[in-house]
Amino acid sequence: MTDACNALFDAARSVRERAYAPYSGYKVGAAILDDNGNVFCGTNTENASFPLGACAEGNAIGAMVAGGGTRIDRIAIVGGRDAPEDCTPCGGCRQRIAEFAYKQTEIHVLAANGTVKVFTMDELLPAAFQWPEKSAE
Repeated sequence: MTDACNALFDAARSVRERAYAPYSGYKVGAAILDDNGNVFCGTNTENASFPLGACAEGNAIGAMVAGGGTRIDRIAIVGGRDAPEDCTPCGGCRQRIAEFAYKQTEIHVLAANGTVKVFTMDELLPAAFQWPEKSAE
């Protein structure tokens, strides 16, 4: 794994510890590297009215947009209850990520056995609702 990926996972692990998940106990941290080299983090934030909770990936995207970022270069996700578990983005977050990603943008997930699984955006959401105008990679 590259130094950039290690740094993203460190950021995702760190922010995961601050997740607000009193109902499910399932904490998720996400760290985005944007196309300008900036890192933005988010964590899941639950609510007693479950539909009002927010996912880590969406919160990281909001932080990126608020910080002036426009494109996701790659994203690292760490989620689970006590220890990391395989935690790919939910369907809604796949669409949120697709809005700011290229088809070949990599989504890195820390697996339950400690290895890293890497998916492209196109693998996770092969027929995305809409792809913004993008240059070829």
